[in-house]
Amino acid sequence: MLVLLGFAMIAVFMVLIMTKKLTPVLALIIVPTVFGLFAGAGLGIGPMVMDSMKSMTSTAALLMFAIIYFGLMIDVGLFDPLVRFILRKLGNDPAKVVLGTAILAAAVSLDGDGSTTFILTTAAMLPVYLRLKMSPVVLTCVAGLANGTMNILPWGGPTARAATALKLDVNDVFVPMIPSLIAGLVVVFVFAWLLGLQERNRLRAVAPEIWDTTAGTFDGGSPLGGTGRFGFGRTSSGPAGGAPAVGSPSAGGSSVAVLERTEDLVDDRDSAMADTALDPNRTTLRPKLFWFNLGLTVAVMVTLVANVIPLPFVFMVGSAIALLVNFPKVKDQGAQLIAHAPSIVAVVSMVMAAAVLTGVLNGTGMVKAMSEWLVAIIPADMGPFMAIITGVLSIPMTFFMSNDAFYFGVLPVLSETAAHYGVSAADMARASITGQPFHLQSPLVPAILLLVSLAKVDLGDHHKKVLWRTAVISLVMLGVGVLTGAIGIG
Repeated sequence: MLVLLGFAMIAVFMVLIMTKKLTPVLALIIVPTVFGLFAGAGLGIGPMVMDSMKSMTSTAALLMFAIIYFGLMIDVGLFDPLVRFILRKLGNDPAKVVLGTAILAAAVSLDGDGSTTFILTTAAMLPVYLRLKMSPVVLTCVAGLANGTMNILPWGGPTARAATALKLDVNDVFVPMIPSLIAGLVVVFVFAWLLGLQERNRLRAVAPEIWDTTAGTFDGGSPLGGTGRFGFGRTSSGPAGGAPAVGSPSAGGSSVAVLERTEDLVDDRDSAMADTALDPNRTTLRPKLFWFNLGLTVAVMVTLVANVIPLPFVFMVGSAIALLVNFPKVKDQGAQLIAHAPSIVAVVSMVMAAAVLTGVLNGTGMVKAMSEWLVAIIPADMGPFMAIITGVLSIPMTFFMSNDAFYFGVLPVLSETAAHYGVSAADMARASITGQPFHLQSPLVPAILLLVSLAKVDLGDHHKKVLWRTAVISLVMLGVGVLTGAIGIG
């Protein structure tokens, strides 16, 4: 009964949020409560949830003050020069922007912390997406793909957990999986490029009446427009000599123009930025404090990566200093807090609501029953393939349970079973980490809640775009592991 209730609860939750019948917060509260009562929790469901919620408080504080800090930095204009720099390097071709997002997220993921990755990637790229009228869901999807794939790094957590649970050296687990990691990243970049091409075509289609098919540009009145003519590249009638613009059909190039005068595209006077988070005339800009804000942000990031002070406290202090210096008047400080209140409420309420799901799963024994059932139903003749089976199981199982629950509760049982068929513990550990790209998209992972909150993206929309892609990446990593011998068959 617990097994059926557990799987049914996860299925109902996912259907409700992906079909938008309920918001994620309501689904996280109502669905586990109903199923927990059916599981016989009774009045004990309260203590289950509260015990789970205690472990969430520091995470909620971290997300709350991180949102305040980076929202404030965007308001005061810290990232405006970075946006201009990125546009100059990437142009305004959505395909390049999305691929650049994937590369940035993968690079920042080297620090092993998902929250840091999503904070920096969103801070750098979201203004660019808004500037070009691109979908923020694409940003969250690509950032999630890259970070999830890089999460198998030894210092990322899952690999260390798998090694610890099975009493292995972490290098013995990770090093043979490097080809799988590289293959996963290649798939991430392919997905990013294809998503970028989709965005390019979508933006071309939203205003066909003003798309200049002869020059490959949007006219000045387009949603991407402002002063002059803007498209996925900026063209003029050509150089001074009257030659056709690079990338135009008459020059023998593609129908998508190549950026020629990027400095015009990012001109502070560009009216396309009006009424957006990057409005050059917004009253919150503090250009004279740019270097102070940059120094403060660098200090916060260095402290965060060094992990010498609890992360929630780092952002608490950083937010307090930033508010005090940039907005010395109490009235302005209050206005800034109120301005970011919607984002704070959205993400913190989701973290607290997730405690209901985890509390019911653990408190009622659903997680334990589900894992034992999965082990029991594996046919004996499939024993030699236990590593592959574990890799496949890690995709859904790490999605609806924490990494600690899977690696310390489920993996040892699976590994003990596999040992009877000649499958080594190292093979099992390597296979178990291939589900991490999928795991990172779980609503039980605070970092993903931060990502969708910062980008103001609905979790259900994110899941629609990212889940099947992360499943593909996980399977590719598993397949490459088998082909290279990192994941063996008994």
